[in-house]
Amino acid sequence: MNRRTRHRRYQPLHLAGWLFADLLLVLALVAMGDQGDPVKAAEGARPSPAAPAEGKAKEKKAKPKGPRAVHRTPVKVSIAAARGDTDRIVRRLREVTAPHRGKHAAFVLTFGHHRDPGSGGEYASRVNALLGKARPDMFDGATTRDFWKGGAAGSADLEIYFYTY
Repeated sequence: MNRRTRHRRYQPLHLAGWLFADLLLVLALVAMGDQGDPVKAAEGARPSPAAPAEGKAKEKKAKPKGPRAVHRTPVKVSIAAARGDTDRIVRRLREVTAPHRGKHAAFVLTFGHHRDPGSGGEYASRVNALLGKARPDMFDGATTRDFWKGGAAGSADLEIYFYTY
């Protein structure tokens, strides 16, 4: 075997630079895809036209413009009620969500407490089924997921992710 054939052999180490460049490109595309639309955001930031003369009807609250998103930080609440006590579960849900009236939930993660994973998941499912009864305007169309969390039965932790507007 002469020198020329030995140097023409395939060596994967030469592709490492290209692989790194391709991965960097993919990472950049993913990062750009995570961003909102800057044109729509700029349109929403523009001031509204001048208010009508004094004595006329009050100016209506401007509707937000631009893409609607989901807050990254959830609102965490807890309830405690026996599994069969539907009225208490609904009442507790209304109490813990009262400070967030007017908001619309995108999705809710519910963690049912119980020593048994099956029973904990069933409790979480029961709580999620009652969200619409407690606050139909807040949870209409929200995606829910049931989870189990160890502990004493009869309580649940909820993580509610609201839309930005």
